[in-house]
Amino acid sequence: MRYKFIVLFCLMLGVISSSAQNNGVTSILEIIDVMTGKRSVVKEFPYLIEAPNWTYDGEWLVYNSKGKLWKIPPFAKGEPQQINMGYALNCNNDHVLSFDGKKIAVSHQTKEDGLSRIYTLPLEGGIPRLITPMAPSYLHGWSPDGKYLAYCADRNGNYDVYVIPAGGGEEVRLTTAVGLDDGPEYSPCGKYIWFNSVRTGLMQVWRMNADGSEQTQMTFDENLNSWFPHVSPDGKLIVYLAYYKGDLKPSEHLPNKNVELRIMPAVGGDSRTLTKLFGGQGTINVNSWSPDSKYIAFVSYKLNN
Repeated sequence: MRYKFIVLFCLMLGVISSSAQNNGVTSILEIIDVMTGKRSVVKEFPYLIEAPNWTYDGEWLVYNSKGKLWKIPPFAKGEPQQINMGYALNCNNDHVLSFDGKKIAVSHQTKEDGLSRIYTLPLEGGIPRLITPMAPSYLHGWSPDGKYLAYCADRNGNYDVYVIPAGGGEEVRLTTAVGLDDGPEYSPCGKYIWFNSVRTGLMQVWRMNADGSEQTQMTFDENLNSWFPHVSPDGKLIVYLAYYKGDLKPSEHLPNKNVELRIMPAVGGDSRTLTKLFGGQGTINVNSWSPDSKYIAFVSYKLNN
């Protein structure tokens, strides 16, 4: 899991060590039909897993657990297979697949200072390539043309959205609002970056042009804190994670909370509850839409007493 602000500020952002907060948890990897709301269990794990995303051929769900990445078939019965990550064995739940399905980018906490940096490597496994020498950097998006990565980073005492060439280079800061801006993800058309921001009080879903212009608030619910907007592959819908107001600070995304997955049109408008569950951090940190835009993968949790 991520360690923004390391220890002193981890409570503010809702990021606590998985061993501290999720000891004795059962993780339930599920798939939900967007049209019917029917939930199906892929597999239960007697330990923490997080952040499933679908490969673009529809053959696998990729998730993280214990700092490593794994894959498992979404519908057929099968056992997890570990992805060869080279030396990147301390990854958090921010892994993103390239739109061509050939590469994966990860946020890996380097052993030298324990800070998160972004790396890329082939999806079938290989040697990671460092993309962001500066830290901390928390990955969230990959542009459809494969040219840029979008991420949340602290460079000036404030967490903002940045982009950087996918092959490495100079990063560009896109947001400057006071408070946390997080979760940047490109739309499939490449025109927009969706993200979440606490700048208006509660955490809300926002959208901006890919160059950072026209930053526009997209959710306005005064009873929810809304996180991690994910765009369906057909570009029509947004799913996001919603915490109930009062359960945590707006800038926190904690585990082990009663939450909702909510759906809204990508053009804006009213959202609806897709399902309610016990989860939060780790449930849908990454884009987990199926390639045909019919299903969403997510993780719910049970505490083992």
